[in-house]
Amino acid sequence: MSHTHGEDARRLVPRTDAVLADPAVAQAVSRLGREVVKAAVGTAQQRVRDGQIGPDDVVDATLAALPPRATSMTPVLNATGVVIHTNLGRSPLSAAATEAMVTAAGTVDVELDLGTGKRSRRGRGTLAALLAAVPEAEAALVVNNGAAALVLATTALAAGREVVVSRGEMVEIGDGFRLPDLVASTGARMREVGTTNRTTLQDYTAAVGPDTGCILKVHPSNFRVAGFTSSVGVADLASLGVPVVHDIGSGLLASHHLLPDEPDAARSLRGGAAVVTCSGDKLLGGPQAGLVLGRADSVELIRRHPLARAVRADKTTLAALEATLRGPVPPVWLALEADPARLRARCEALAATLPPGLDAEVVPAEGVVGGGGAPGLALPGWAVALPEDCAASLRGRPRPVLARVERGRCLVDLRCIPPDADALVAEAIRASAP
Repeated sequence: MSHTHGEDARRLVPRTDAVLADPAVAQAVSRLGREVVKAAVGTAQQRVRDGQIGPDDVVDATLAALPPRATSMTPVLNATGVVIHTNLGRSPLSAAATEAMVTAAGTVDVELDLGTGKRSRRGRGTLAALLAAVPEAEAALVVNNGAAALVLATTALAAGREVVVSRGEMVEIGDGFRLPDLVASTGARMREVGTTNRTTLQDYTAAVGPDTGCILKVHPSNFRVAGFTSSVGVADLASLGVPVVHDIGSGLLASHHLLPDEPDAARSLRGGAAVVTCSGDKLLGGPQAGLVLGRADSVELIRRHPLARAVRADKTTLAALEATLRGPVPPVWLALEADPARLRARCEALAATLPPGLDAEVVPAEGVVGGGGAPGLALPGWAVALPEDCAASLRGRPRPVLARVERGRCLVDLRCIPPDADALVAEAIRASAP
């Protein structure tokens, strides 16, 4: 390439408006925004002045320097075997839920009755879908996350009063957020009963009194207490005559044979819980949301609390949640119910495409639910074992593949990878091979 210097170079540099008018650059402006593209144009123009590229290369250099998308978030292929991976955004949405979010991103009737032209119940379709999924609930409410659902419920039912909770359920829910701190932020007072490993009905009975706002039962997240233990079920707690708020955490709406020990909303409400709270982006397989299900009077009290407006869900969340409830099986459940024999066959097909120097080996590998759901439950499966340093190389690909390192090997688990993306994983591994 010829190098042009001084005033000649400055005269040859294409004008900014001329570059921005190029059809390909103009399309990038509509996708990424004018300021981002204009900055890339300025960098390319400076490269002409410095003699690094020719004037005719400015458009190509501009396009090459642009980010692939308007968000800094990068799509990742989850090959960890952790189905609900918090660091990867928990549940991936189904195609139906994704389409619903795109629809809701425009102008929609989220809070309008098109028949009458008047205001209507916000997200009424989503609430109807929730009640259809959990017939045991008389009413439902959707807020922006699970912690907000719990805080809102305890605030509405027990602000300025006592919340009775077992010491064995005083959990930390992640990133340093602890249950006592959350409840204290509502203005309620914690009344701890029992011990870490054993709490009896008598412990609750002795604590309940005129100042009790509610009894809070919390599903322990990410751990199990084994051995000499005892806890009290929802039905027994409901017999004490005060509202029971059951935070089931991971959002299982009805019992499932794969998760026999995981609490579900339907069973808890049948047992007498006044309110059940949980997340929408875990076992339900939907977007980040907090669900409140329960008796009509309790849910209405919660809905009317001023804090409810501050934590309400946006229109795209409501749309994605409705599509998850009414639509096809979400990716989370496809991964949870993946057939081990099929996983092995996919791993063997993948390993067969890899260079011999990688010493790829198909090995048994146990997946996990993740996200605080079904702690301790192993999901039988298989993975492709590679040299340990492949893990870092795979993370650095344009389409990163996140594997896990175990016993000095990089394990590529296809449980959470859609079958039609196996070829992308194979390509990433081959490109990362030394």
